[in-house]
Amino acid sequence: MSAQRTAAAILCWCLFSAAALAQGAPGAAGPVQVGVVTLKAQAVPITAEVPGRITASATADVRPQVGGIIKSVNFKAGQAVKAGDVLYQIDDATYQAQVDLQAAAVQKAEAAVSTAQSTLTRDQQLAASSNISKSDLEAAEAALAEAKADVASVQASLKAAQINLGFTQVTAPIDGVISDTSVNAGALVTAAQTTALATVRQLDPALVNVVETSANLLRMRQQFENGTVKGAQPGTDPVIAVHLILEDGSAYPTAGQMTFRDVVVSETTGTFTGQGTVPNPRHLLMPGMFVRATIDIGTAPSAFLVPQRAVTFDASGNPTALFAENGKTVSHTLTTNGNSGNDWVVTGGVSDGAQVIVDGLQKISNGSSVAPVEVTLDANGVVVEPAAASTTATTAPATKPAGQ
Repeated sequence: MSAQRTAAAILCWCLFSAAALAQGAPGAAGPVQVGVVTLKAQAVPITAEVPGRITASATADVRPQVGGIIKSVNFKAGQAVKAGDVLYQIDDATYQAQVDLQAAAVQKAEAAVSTAQSTLTRDQQLAASSNISKSDLEAAEAALAEAKADVASVQASLKAAQINLGFTQVTAPIDGVISDTSVNAGALVTAAQTTALATVRQLDPALVNVVETSANLLRMRQQFENGTVKGAQPGTDPVIAVHLILEDGSAYPTAGQMTFRDVVVSETTGTFTGQGTVPNPRHLLMPGMFVRATIDIGTAPSAFLVPQRAVTFDASGNPTALFAENGKTVSHTLTTNGNSGNDWVVTGGVSDGAQVIVDGLQKISNGSSVAPVEVTLDANGVVVEPAAASTTATTAPATKPAGQ
């Protein structure tokens, strides 16, 4: 009985092993179906995305040039002002009195000139008939000259008094938007005070200060020299457009242009500063606001747009992608030059007509057998099945092995 049981057990084990071998036999599964995009060389704009801060195109502190009591504040915080608008009125009573005093001094000096002129005319007539000495005539001439000098002196004092009187009206130095006031009516201000009464900032246009590394600048120069990028070379004075992305991720509607690049690299950070000018009629851009600036550098005349979903990075940080070549997957190391939307701009490592794998990557590796199916990607980088495969897509996804 035991011998029969042993024989039966051996038979069952043999049958189970045969079934298992049949299921795992090589060649049971065909090539993996993968979605690919065929690459084509094209002219691609090259941009650089860098961080930036918004600043006012002009800033001016409002300070008193004479001392006195503030009689009135003639603006509200955040108000748009024009250069010359009266912002503060300082009590002008003492300054007006000084103007009146100097005006009277001018009248007195002018009267003295008239008297000296009459005396000189009389003495000149007497000298003609030798009825006056030469020294008396010279004294009369000197008196007239002194009287005229006194007139010039008091006229200068009158002008200074008038200027000080004008300074009692504290005006806006530039066009812009004014801050809140630091003083109110009744406050005492002095000509030498360090605290500004208010600040006027010109917000249209706005300036954006950006920071870039010197290493990237050298890389851009090399690309221009070897012809992989064409356009305005660094060091020239072209119109270079700059586009802004705001803190909420939205795009600022109006492009500006780069207007300045520093010629000094920071010894501590290895970066240099550039500055762009951006129209800001609605004052949407405010000083201190953080933005991302996309700067148009040039155009890569023969580059490829490789979807970012197809690219991975090896242990050395080099970008790589899998391509379908003769039914097999082949890994290529890519040379990238920034990105354009959801694509990497690739200038090396691929050729025209190459099929980069964008779907089914989780089921393959380098050297796998694949059956490529052309697909497209939407604006968000999501794979869209071709129309011809739409009937089979519901039952046979692009990543499912063929024949199953």
